[in-house]
Amino acid sequence: MDQTCTLEGFLTRVQQRDPHQTEFAQAVREVMTTLWPFLEENPRYRQLALLERLVEPERVIQFRVVWVDDRNQVQVNRAWRVQFNSAIGPYKGGMRFHPSVNLSILKFLGFEQTFKNALTTLPMGGGKGGSDFDPKGKSDGEVMRFCQALMTELYRHLGPDTDVPAGDIGVGGREVGFMAGMMRKLSNNSACVFTGKGLSFGGSLIRPEATGYGLIYFTEAMLKRHGLGFEGARVAVSGSGNVAQYAIEKAMELGARVVTASDSNGTVVDEAGFTKEKLARLIDIKERAHGRVADYAREFGLTYLEGQQPWSVPVDIALPCATQNELDVDAARQLIANGVKAVAEGANMPTTIAATDLFLEAGVLFAPGKAANAGGVATSGLEMAQNAARMGWESGKSGCPPASHHAGYPPRLRAVRRRSEADQLRARREYRRFREGCRCYAGPGRDLTSPNSIPAAARRDASHDVIVITTFPRC
Repeated sequence: MDQTCTLEGFLTRVQQRDPHQTEFAQAVREVMTTLWPFLEENPRYRQLALLERLVEPERVIQFRVVWVDDRNQVQVNRAWRVQFNSAIGPYKGGMRFHPSVNLSILKFLGFEQTFKNALTTLPMGGGKGGSDFDPKGKSDGEVMRFCQALMTELYRHLGPDTDVPAGDIGVGGREVGFMAGMMRKLSNNSACVFTGKGLSFGGSLIRPEATGYGLIYFTEAMLKRHGLGFEGARVAVSGSGNVAQYAIEKAMELGARVVTASDSNGTVVDEAGFTKEKLARLIDIKERAHGRVADYAREFGLTYLEGQQPWSVPVDIALPCATQNELDVDAARQLIANGVKAVAEGANMPTTIAATDLFLEAGVLFAPGKAANAGGVATSGLEMAQNAARMGWESGKSGCPPASHHAGYPPRLRAVRRRSEADQLRARREYRRFREGCRCYAGPGRDLTSPNSIPAAARRDASHDVIVITTFPRC
């Protein structure tokens, strides 16, 4: 990198290289705005072209998927796997099936995943994949045939020490099962190449709950540092998928009153708050009947805001758990006007840069997704460890029993989360001293908590010409 290059100059070059990849450009801007002051004080990182390597995927695989639907019609979809960074371990990141999927979204997700995985302190690189295939309205047979067709190409790029995918939007246990089964058939190898599997074929206890539970654990730790907590708080949750469901469950256990859930069609508002019975019914409608939040609202006679998000509802804590950029400036203004105290990201980049700035300027506590929703991939790392050892741990070791039967962090996940939180807090304290009183600290991308979270050490590997990215304690 030219030592005289400015932040805007660097970001302009990134955008000019891929002018139509708006989501990826946004993710890069968030991160680089935080890192830039640190890089200006430490030019050795710029001499190594660390940033140029960091924003360029190591490999992008694009291919077609040809499959046959139930009407015996041939269908063609497009699929990708972005193997973004393997500096500290095999590529690790989910597969997303949704009509909106494109290369920009997958590059942004892979870029985010690189940092998130490093923050867990487990040896995992970053990657992401997916397809513009829409599983909604498809039969089990159609989903199976699509997944099997996809794997006939993707399998050659995966491996337990190379690339280990998982689920994401549109990819749950059913889809992971179909892909993992086809992978085993094609490769003649039973090694772990997917996480999020069913318990009967190598899955881990607590993996389904991990992202939602981890979000609440992280948010609770943040709240406690400011003398707050979930007890008695009104909570708005967006989404109604895996992350939202278990975030609702854990928040209820901690004494919160969760008053919303949503999907792409609208929001249900329950002023009395979710109960275990209501949540069980919502999960049944979403997971088994493949229904909508509107069906749940009708069944219980609740308020349904068609075509709206939850952010107009007055709450103390907001948990965006749906998709990227769902919480914009207008929504942020509404939440602030209604007295929101904390926002924690359960989805990947659900808050726009401008909305994040508003929260920070208003003194709202903000938990960024790279840290707040890392519980899922942390437990995926534990699933990989169990598969490598050909064994399965009890839930008390890898995760925790259902919410009503445990208290606090599970031992192994607790160790990962506390180590991650400690690194972030140390780095945050140091960076606050370093940038004391400077508004730059509160600018876009502070979600890394400090520059030391990721490129804390860099060196040239002579045999592979890569930058090795590590995290380590600062004290």
